[in-house]
Amino acid sequence: MLDKKVIDLLQKQINEEFYSAYLYLQFANHLEHEGFPGFANWYYVQAQEENDHALYLIKYLLANQIMPELATVAKPEYKYEGIEKVLEAALTHEQHITSLINAIYKAADEAADYRTKRYLDWFVKEQFEEEINAEELIDQYNLVKKCGTGIAHLDKNLAKRKHEPLSREVTD
Repeated sequence: MLDKKVIDLLQKQINEEFYSAYLYLQFANHLEHEGFPGFANWYYVQAQEENDHALYLIKYLLANQIMPELATVAKPEYKYEGIEKVLEAALTHEQHITSLINAIYKAADEAADYRTKRYLDWFVKEQFEEEINAEELIDQYNLVKKCGTGIAHLDKNLAKRKHEPLSREVTD
């Protein structure tokens, strides 16, 4: 049986992951509207990944005989101010999500919940990758904005990104 505090944090994280999907959809919508389909694609794929993360947590709770509680997902409060601000907001958001995953991991450790810790190992690694991706995208943007056609080229490149659904089972 999982610790109540760990369960509560996992339940909240499901909502955070769905919120992340909404936030990235909002970013994608703004970018698409402003004529940057590649940047929009990047965030459409991000939204799908965040949705996958929520489902992965739901399946973990169900595998542990716990009924997931779906809370209302807050509307993303974001005002579009250009590509650069979107990229920075995404990095800040990923850092926030990392802090939440770390808090769940710490609670699982304190509760001697080794199963959940092992399960969260994937999320810890995933968040590390998410932050690196966000930082690299900012770096690429800063590099290409110096030349006239660079942003268009980067936008075209980002349009090639595809969603790769999670192929992990709850027991992995």
